[in-house]
Amino acid sequence: MAAIKYYDVILKPVVTEKSMNAMATKKYTFLVHPEANKTMIKEAVEKMFPGTKVASVNTMNLDGKTKRRGMTFGKTAKTKKAIVQLTEESKEIEIFQGL
Repeated sequence: MAAIKYYDVILKPVVTEKSMNAMATKKYTFLVHPEANKTMIKEAVEKMFPGTKVASVNTMNLDGKTKRRGMTFGKTAKTKKAIVQLTEESKEIEIFQGL
């Protein structure tokens, strides 16, 4: 596959009750490109959101769910989630402010 650019790494934010509670401690959850590693995710967050400084990145690979339609079985796409912890002096990410 071609090289992944920083703007292709973060796909969308995850907005759940658990992820919204974690934002009080400056932890933000994103769906990311399945082939992105932690350093790529850190670089993407710091470039896309100016003023942020990433302290750590935790990732998890999620397998696709098995779905059935009639007698045919299939799987949904695999996804990857990243939880990004910002430093104390870092700015907050603005896309989560109005939620």
